[in-house]
Amino acid sequence: MLIGLPLSTIALLLVAGIALDLLLGETRRWHPLVGFGKLVNLIERSLNRGQSRLVRGSLAWALAVLPLSLLFLALTDLAGVWLHAALLYFCIGLRSLRDHTLPIYSALCVGDLTQARALTARIVSRDTENADESDLAKASAESLLENGNDAVFGTLFWFVLLGGPGAVLFRLANTLDAMWGYRSERFNLFGRCAARIDDALNYVPARLTALSYVLLAGSGRARAWQCWRTQAPAWSSPNAGPVMASGAGALGVSLGGAAVYDGEVEQRPPLGLGPAACAGDILRAWRLVLRTTLLWAGVVCLMAVGASYA
Repeated sequence: MLIGLPLSTIALLLVAGIALDLLLGETRRWHPLVGFGKLVNLIERSLNRGQSRLVRGSLAWALAVLPLSLLFLALTDLAGVWLHAALLYFCIGLRSLRDHTLPIYSALCVGDLTQARALTARIVSRDTENADESDLAKASAESLLENGNDAVFGTLFWFVLLGGPGAVLFRLANTLDAMWGYRSERFNLFGRCAARIDDALNYVPARLTALSYVLLAGSGRARAWQCWRTQAPAWSSPNAGPVMASGAGALGVSLGGAAVYDGEVEQRPPLGLGPAACAGDILRAWRLVLRTTLLWAGVVCLMAVGASYA
């Protein structure tokens, strides 16, 4: 491993970080990413102006991400190996995905569209005021599948390579892409560095996540593989496409298609094959993400056992 720790130690710390997340969930107050968001807004307001927006955006990315990543790298040398597990706990979002999406499933199961719309609006940027059950289930399932990579597996991937500082680097870069990576007048140039770096950091994890969805699809493996190969190229994001297409195929449900943003209907490429999404697909998507996490935690542990006998 690039951080110089034995694979057995990495495996133990990875399991500890996942367990802390599942047991404790997000911190109720003073969440690190909330504080980071405030810092990022300050940097953006200071630098996103005038000429040379591409250069200014690159400088802003470096100011937001590199000092914190290097700080935690130094702290892990001073504080010991268990800080790696603590950093993973703060970065991974597995429990958060469950806590934000399963209440939508519960609301839909009892026919409470008002509550389901309000809960869905907290996790997606599309309009939900007039959304029906299928629209809300589709939005939630898509969010789960995509964040199965962005909030979970990508974090685990970089943790295995670079420990806690690697998880921090990935999550900060991913957060910047979510905040700046838009092709709008305001962010088209300023946010381009953030978008491209996130694409690069996510390239391998996204395809491993897509592969995981295929492997865990059971009798739907061929369908998940077909959706990945045929539908992902049409998706605007080079990494979200494989993840969401394979995930929709694994679930055997139709996602993508029409969605309303700022009052305008946007026709997105289709994802998956099968009936329109329903409430139960939210629960199935969560279970797929959870099984993917357990799969790769098991793989790392088996690799550690194998390495100990090598």
